[in-house]
Amino acid sequence: MGSFHLGAMTLGSLFKKPETLRYPAETKPPYAGQKGHVVNRVEDCILCSKCQKVCPCHCITVDKAARTWTIDPYLCIQCSSCIDACPKDCLSMDPAATPIASSKHDITLSIPETEKS
Repeated sequence: MGSFHLGAMTLGSLFKKPETLRYPAETKPPYAGQKGHVVNRVEDCILCSKCQKVCPCHCITVDKAARTWTIDPYLCIQCSSCIDACPKDCLSMDPAATPIASSKHDITLSIPETEKS
């Protein structure tokens, strides 16, 4: 009985779409809820540094004097605590994976000056 089941599986796989992908030519779309990397919309950021205070791995640095927001994506554990703490909702989690890099680097974003009315 086992050989009949194996034969049916073998014949069935000849006519079905393959289960595997030809990576890197083909990639799977990210599934819903996948945590990839933190993204900051700099036009909404007020440099309150709440994200820096709640980050458990201390990968976010906010410099108010230089008006920069820096994250080390290799230290980030994608816990989303910075996203929950942001009062302006300028942080979000992009489901795409962090791009492959040949060297370790920080991502530094410059926050533009806001116009006061």
